[in-house]
Amino acid sequence: MIPHESPTPPRARFAGLDGLRAIAVALVVIYHLFPGSWVRGGFIGVDVFFVISGFLITSLLLREKSDTGRIGLLAFWRRRARRLLPALALVLVVAASAAWMLGGDILVGLGRQLLGAVTFSYNWASISAGADYFGADGSELFRNLWSLAVEEQFYLVWPVLLLLLLLLPRTWMRVAIVGALGAASAGWMTALVITGGATPASVSAEITRVYFGTDTHAFGLLLGVAVAFLWRTVSQRAWVQRAAVRRGAEAVGIMATIGLIAVATIPQGQTIATFPGALLAASGLSAVAIVAGCWPGSVFGRVLDVGLLRWLGNRSYGLYLWHWPVLVLLVAAVQETGPDRPFPVWIGAAALAIALVATEASYRFCEMPVRRLGFRGSIRALRAGIRSGGRRRAAVVTAVAASVALLAGTVAGVVSAPAVSSGEAVVEAGMAALRDNPPAERIPAGPGVTGDQITAVGDSVMLASAPGLLARFPGIHVDAAVSRSMYAAPGILRDLAAAGQLRPYVVVALGTNGAISERSLDSILDAIGPDRQLVLVNAFAPRDWIAGVNTELSEYARTHPTVQVADWADAIAPHPDLLAGDHIHPGEAGGRVFADAVADALEQAQRAQARSAEFAEQRRFAQELRQEQLFQPPGAPHPS
Repeated sequence: MIPHESPTPPRARFAGLDGLRAIAVALVVIYHLFPGSWVRGGFIGVDVFFVISGFLITSLLLREKSDTGRIGLLAFWRRRARRLLPALALVLVVAASAAWMLGGDILVGLGRQLLGAVTFSYNWASISAGADYFGADGSELFRNLWSLAVEEQFYLVWPVLLLLLLLLPRTWMRVAIVGALGAASAGWMTALVITGGATPASVSAEITRVYFGTDTHAFGLLLGVAVAFLWRTVSQRAWVQRAAVRRGAEAVGIMATIGLIAVATIPQGQTIATFPGALLAASGLSAVAIVAGCWPGSVFGRVLDVGLLRWLGNRSYGLYLWHWPVLVLLVAAVQETGPDRPFPVWIGAAALAIALVATEASYRFCEMPVRRLGFRGSIRALRAGIRSGGRRRAAVVTAVAASVALLAGTVAGVVSAPAVSSGEAVVEAGMAALRDNPPAERIPAGPGVTGDQITAVGDSVMLASAPGLLARFPGIHVDAAVSRSMYAAPGILRDLAAAGQLRPYVVVALGTNGAISERSLDSILDAIGPDRQLVLVNAFAPRDWIAGVNTELSEYARTHPTVQVADWADAIAPHPDLLAGDHIHPGEAGGRVFADAVADALEQAQRAQARSAEFAEQRRFAQELRQEQLFQPPGAPHPS
């Protein structure tokens, strides 16, 4: 993700940075493409990039100031543009055009994403749109560009601030100020996580905000800056050249790299242990590895830059750009589950292969020519190619025609993008059905459980199924909302009971948005009381917690006679075509399947209730019989 500086101004290489880039991009790519792998916290690779970026850019600017007595801001920004824009532009137009050809949910928000990408404000655009990086809100085509936006904002602001810091006479003063800013950023992230949302869904959205925010996630960049200041001073000291010191630095660098990979194996949690805990750990270990790699005469740095690692490090920026859009497009093309959800391993492998090919092609034919010639030089080369003859002219004309076609495809994708996803559309249809059909107190009685006997509490899946429930159970009382979890149910049910709105049969469908516990199910039973029957609807969604939720519900129903399970998961599994593009929310026909599953469970509940009443009657009769026997006079005839 962090690109090399362009060949000008001249500079000596920093050993080890290519290898660290390779490790960082590998962690991120494995995390995204193979979500079931051992790299459960691979997103920390972004923080490795941040530290490298802060260190590298500051070191280069300090070197320029030392060599020339000044820092050329326009020249710096021009070099950044040459390095970043060609690959980015190619990814945007290729992926957007491919998305237009595929159509569907993949186009939702495309215009906003492109605007955020070209203005390097993608992180803030995503935050304002309520994006959920760690949750289940669907897949944005260019979601990975949030980190590029953070870096570009740094590239824009930091050189100006550096000029001010250089007015201070001592290095320790500069380091102290940068360190204080980094600590403030980490502290701000900690504060926002601690005071985050009350529900799992709102917590996840808050985590995304602190993870995407430049203000809350600048500490890695600032740590890299501090290391650059310190290393420029320390590297000049004589003791740095001692063999024993060098070997010690190499040993520490090896341990830091191993520690970095170990941190990447820890799954993220929505607490300060990860945000900022794991991110700070990754940043600190990266800083140590950078210093160890750059140490004069370090074998560690040369080993990090060996062969494949250096090749991958040189192309890490392009691979980071390509891998996520390729995954989203491939998943959409084969109609599998979303990229932020479980999908077959072969899809990740195919996405990796395609991304590597696209990265190499972009590196050779797009990025390197612009780096060598600049923008105006590249345009002149195209003009010269058109004026020439033979294969060169044909290649240039083909490239220009392809560029025009890709731009047209991008515009078409933005124009044709739906306002909402198919999942949001069916949920909105369910909301409209509930508004148009308020719950009735009495409905003419029919066979089985009728709508006036049912209170249903659920999440967005129940909302999407509302038309089917209303058709199957006229007069049913449905209380459903987006992003609800099972932990919200007891309070909702107690409020309904207090308002006299809790009916004899209670249906709860709240397993989609997170894990559940026996304690919360006990609280639900306590809230509805002993005289009502409870139906728990199991969940169907490509989420890693769903299997555990469904097992918990089945086990709970097995040990509680007043509880039945509506097997929505088993009912809809053979009919994925009845679900929206998110593979979670049912359309109109899917809603009828949902209602049928609830109806089957209600019939079981009614039969269980009848059996319970029959057993109670038998016990009452037996008790009366025993009492009669106790009070019979001696020799009286035995009652038949």
